[in-house]
Amino acid sequence: MSRRTSSYDESDVRIRPGKGTRPRTKTRPRHDDAEDAMVVSVDRGRWGCVIGGDPDRLVVAMRARELGRTPVVVGDQVSVVGDLTGRPDTLARIVKVAERSTVLRRTADDTDPYERIVVANADQLLIVTALADPPPRTGFVERALAAAFVGGLMPILCLTKSDLADPAEFTRAFADLDLPIVLAGQADPLDAVTGMLAGHITALIGHSGVGKSTLVNRLVPDADRATGVVSGVGKGRHTSTQSVALPLPGPARRRGWVIDTPGIRSFGLAHVTPDDIVDAFDDLRDAIEDCPRGCTHLGPPADPECALDQLEGNSYRRAMAVRALLVAVTGSPEADSERMHDPH
Repeated sequence: MSRRTSSYDESDVRIRPGKGTRPRTKTRPRHDDAEDAMVVSVDRGRWGCVIGGDPDRLVVAMRARELGRTPVVVGDQVSVVGDLTGRPDTLARIVKVAERSTVLRRTADDTDPYERIVVANADQLLIVTALADPPPRTGFVERALAAAFVGGLMPILCLTKSDLADPAEFTRAFADLDLPIVLAGQADPLDAVTGMLAGHITALIGHSGVGKSTLVNRLVPDADRATGVVSGVGKGRHTSTQSVALPLPGPARRRGWVIDTPGIRSFGLAHVTPDDIVDAFDDLRDAIEDCPRGCTHLGPPADPECALDQLEGNSYRRAMAVRALLVAVTGSPEADSERMHDPH
């Protein structure tokens, strides 16, 4: 039997508590029991982390709610809590991301304002380039160099397929940049490469087909198995689409890591300015303080009063090499700067 509206009183009223009735606080847990770890893989909301940098202590982690949308990338140093046993179906939480010492960034092209962080905290960048099949791309190396200089990484040029072409002519363009160059063809011993990578975190980049995967398999003999382990922490995305950090063989105190990145089709530098690149060289940084306002350091006729033209000796030669780099990465469209090297 229905009741008349007039028969209802305050005892019949039910008020749902609003969101504002629950006190809010900005106090966050301190996580004093958190352990330090390095991110070695990322797969759609799941991060593979090695506790204390020990590759045998791999855990799967999610990002804690208090971090919001804070980006977490391969190479990040993080603090983790929760189940750190690494057993199947266990999940830890990333509660803090440490300040990054270096960052390798790129954009999709030179007009894209959105920066993509490729790798964090690597101290070296191994630019893998084939001397033939496919032909080496001078523009790609120039762009990778610029990204390394700006990001705080030491670049190393690594040439594969050295049995198919003489590297002398291709490498001549980079001689005055003091760029270390190593050969890593299938017939070349890797002693020089492994010596440079030991004790360092090194990101590897290169176009598809240049032999980067072959090089990784030579550096890390069980790379196929290791890649499968660390890339399987999430929901099964194919390994070639994600960066992954792999430990190099050797004693723990001298252990190095290589971060294998997916094959890159283009390397946009929308986030890079001429001053950013010049600033990476100590002797040139001081010189450009005497440049007029707005100088792009490209020299005459655009910048007839550029202070780089007043340098002498080795500094002048390096300045001209850096100027050539500036012309390549800021003075021409992406398609031109990704030009293939033509020995003729």
